[in-house]
Amino acid sequence: MLGYRVPAPDEAMLVSGGRHGLKDAPFRVVTGHGTFVMPLFRKVRYLTLAMQESEVSETCVTRQGISLNVRAVIAFKVGNDPESIVNAGQRFLSDQDQMSVLTGRIFAGHLRSIIGSMTVEEIVTERQKLATEVLDGSKEEMANLGLSVDSLQIQSIDDMGAGYIAAMAAPNNAAIQRQAKIAQAQADQAAAEAQQASIRKQAEFARQTAVVQAQYKAEIDKAQAEAAQSGPLAQAEAQRAVIAAQAELAQHQAELRQQQLVSEVIKPAQAEAEKVKILAIADAERTRIAAEAAASNNRVALDQLLIAQLPQIVKEAASGLAGANVSILNGADGLGEIAAGLVSQGLTILESVRHGVGAPAAPGAGPAAIGNDATANDTTGNGKGPA
Repeated sequence: MLGYRVPAPDEAMLVSGGRHGLKDAPFRVVTGHGTFVMPLFRKVRYLTLAMQESEVSETCVTRQGISLNVRAVIAFKVGNDPESIVNAGQRFLSDQDQMSVLTGRIFAGHLRSIIGSMTVEEIVTERQKLATEVLDGSKEEMANLGLSVDSLQIQSIDDMGAGYIAAMAAPNNAAIQRQAKIAQAQADQAAAEAQQASIRKQAEFARQTAVVQAQYKAEIDKAQAEAAQSGPLAQAEAQRAVIAAQAELAQHQAELRQQQLVSEVIKPAQAEAEKVKILAIADAERTRIAAEAAASNNRVALDQLLIAQLPQIVKEAASGLAGANVSILNGADGLGEIAAGLVSQGLTILESVRHGVGAPAAPGAGPAAIGNDATANDTTGNGKGPA
């Protein structure tokens, strides 16, 4: 938008012309937001609020009259409040690089002043104290300029070859070296003692080994001497022991073979015989049960079968008369006698079949019954039945 200006996050926008927020301020301070600036009637300038750095390398004289070259680094920036921005803007807006130069000169002066009240020993051993006193001494001046200091670091302190700092450190260096030598001597002594102890242990081990070897050799020599003295007796004893061992082995093998025969021959034969016996008993029991069944239930079934075939037997007997030249003389009585004869013949055949299978004969049944039941006359009329 024409005339609308916005400062950067690390900048302060200074608008001159018109009314201002602060009393006696020559411009209006805008930070963190934009504002409308009327063209031609207002003028806008920007002041950096970013962190800046200034280095100081100053030769200072201590309270002891010893010259020291001190190097320090100051980190600073323009204050965030409007009053500090107005103060810094009035002083550095045209040449903002002058902030670093002026800050370095201010701190150099305070360094000379404070170091002049301290000894070399205090400066070397208490650097933080030196930095704090320099900051406190320069705080008011920096505030008047609109600047705030974030930190002051003493980088180095050098006596410029005078050797005072080195001499001051010499006792400590000597003490440290002495302690280092003592520690090294103690370490060497401990190593030597450890080496001597190792040598003594090795010697003792060698001695014990020699003693054990001597004892072992003595026992071997003694055993060999006893063996040489025993001679034939020892051999005979050894042979006897061998024979006894062989006999014991043969007996053990015989026992094993006997057990093998029992398990491979006798036991299977006994098992087979027992199997045959069990099968024979089972077969006999089956035959007995079958016979009993045939004598009871099966006989009844057979009789029923024969009785069922009786009509067919009578029919076959009657068919034999179909082609015969037979005359019935006595009428209806003669015909009844012939039928009775046929039935009697069927019963006779039935009894014969039953006798053939071992069944008991029916009471009063027999072949003679056939001739008594019916009489047939031929054409001659002599009263004799058919031949």
